[in-house]
Amino acid sequence: MNVKTTVTLSDEDLRFAEELVEAGRFPSVSDVIGEGLSRLRLEESESDPVAGMADEIRRRMELPRDQFINMEDDDLFERVRKRLNSRPAR
Repeated sequence: MNVKTTVTLSDEDLRFAEELVEAGRFPSVSDVIGEGLSRLRLEESESDPVAGMADEIRRRMELPRDQFINMEDDDLFERVRKRLNSRPAR
């Protein structure tokens, strides 16, 4: 859902956004602003590992059920235990 709002830009920022539109890199100034926000959101999730993990979990939860990993058929936990047990003690 898109929401219309008003944003105040400096002359320099508006000029830059309009140049990007004129160059064909974006269809509108709104899209330039949206891309900037998307990049900031991505930057935030990359700097916060928990937020990044939450994003990944949400993405995986949107997958069809037949693409889920059946943990009964996966020995992941056993492999992790073996690996941890094989590490030298500190």
